[in-house]
Amino acid sequence: MGKVIGWLKDHLPTQRRLIQLYAALLYNAQVRGFVTGKIYTGSAKAMCVPGLNCYSCPGAVGACPLGALQNALAASGTRAPAYVLGVLMLFGMTLGRTICGFLCPVGLMQELLYKIPTPKVRKGRLTRALSYVKYVILAVFVVILPLWYALQQLAVPAFCKYICPAGTLEGGVGLLAHPANEDSFAMLGGLFTGKFLILMLIAAACVFIYRAFCRFLCPLGAIYGLFARVAVIGVKVEAAKCVDCGRCVEHCGMDIRSVGDHECIHCGECIDVCPTGAISFRAGKIVLHGPQLDGGKPVQKPRRRARYAAWALALLALAGVMIAVNVPQRPADDPIPEAVVNELPVGKEVGMAAPDFTVPLYGGGSFTLSEHRGKTVIVNFWATWCGPCVKELPHFAELLAEHADGVEVIAIHSDLVTEDVEAFLSGFGVALPYALDGDGSVIRSYGGSTMLPQTVVIDAAGVITYNAAGSVTLAQLESLVQAAQGGN
Repeated sequence: MGKVIGWLKDHLPTQRRLIQLYAALLYNAQVRGFVTGKIYTGSAKAMCVPGLNCYSCPGAVGACPLGALQNALAASGTRAPAYVLGVLMLFGMTLGRTICGFLCPVGLMQELLYKIPTPKVRKGRLTRALSYVKYVILAVFVVILPLWYALQQLAVPAFCKYICPAGTLEGGVGLLAHPANEDSFAMLGGLFTGKFLILMLIAAACVFIYRAFCRFLCPLGAIYGLFARVAVIGVKVEAAKCVDCGRCVEHCGMDIRSVGDHECIHCGECIDVCPTGAISFRAGKIVLHGPQLDGGKPVQKPRRRARYAAWALALLALAGVMIAVNVPQRPADDPIPEAVVNELPVGKEVGMAAPDFTVPLYGGGSFTLSEHRGKTVIVNFWATWCGPCVKELPHFAELLAEHADGVEVIAIHSDLVTEDVEAFLSGFGVALPYALDGDGSVIRSYGGSTMLPQTVVIDAAGVITYNAAGSVTLAQLESLVQAAQGGN
């Protein structure tokens, strides 16, 4: 027992590791999402967390800044995505790549993988050259491709869609692991298989190479690296004390040329190896952490105060979990008792006049909303790549068949057109009027964007009676139609 206790004491997590853990907990504090297997879509999702964390993770309470940037560029048109760029500038100028070292769940996972006992690949000229690949990925997959697709009226967040291992693990695997989403396995194809292979390769590389994804591939780290010279918080070197011994660079696992450069993640591991105590962790001129010197040699500082700070962060993380778990749900008298837990109102509010629109129908012709005044109209926004969307389409077809005299249904494919929709429909076998929202203007006019499926119910007078993102059942649709028709 004494040996076990001794081992535990020797392997207590460092202050930085605890902060990494608490950040991951805060980013994914929506415990209800893990229980239900559904994505949280509340108002907090409009805010970006600092680190790389997938929007589609069942527990995610905020948006990933990288995904938000790609979507903003894809939907920007002639306007600059000021909000997302402002958020990235704020994070970059205050923390820079300190976010990579302390506040990124993907960074934490990479470091834990590297702890697996295996021979390790030492850094050198090759790894230093490869560290610039992430800037190429930033330019091509985060900026150029989303803008290129936007010119074709397509919104494609290329890095998230084709590469991001966080999206595959947290969003893809995280959702598929829940029994409620077992039907989604039928929708998996070559794209997911390719991304899963990329995830496995990156994970394997991280076992042998320190922070392989962070060093070579992560475009978010590349963005924060651009702020290396101006970030307020981070590891700093007092030039007067530095003797250029090179121990800091040699000790560092990243491909830095000097402490605090664009490759430095400000982990602070170099502080205690500096023989002159020239390195410290600072916020401007305020020293947050620095070595204590004993006869000119640095010694480890007492960690009791750091432990108190770590436990304070733990309480903060717990508070975040409690807040997320207690997000207000639907009232007890909800007319849709089987509603999806995370189904929240979006866009145009109930009671407002429905914006008119005209959309082209697959197979020819068009659908104009105002021409169907006098009937209850159900608008369903869907996409071929959205498993829940495809799963619920038969409910709309059945509803239309049962209420053909008083109900109209239009299934509008979202503007995220990355598949051959006509080819999909030719073998789908669900009879519905299908249309295309070519420029995304229709779904935006109803307050939606990329959160699918979204269902809108419009009564005979052209007034919205229901507008929400989330899956619906046939029973729920029947209830919604009855409510729109005044209970008749």
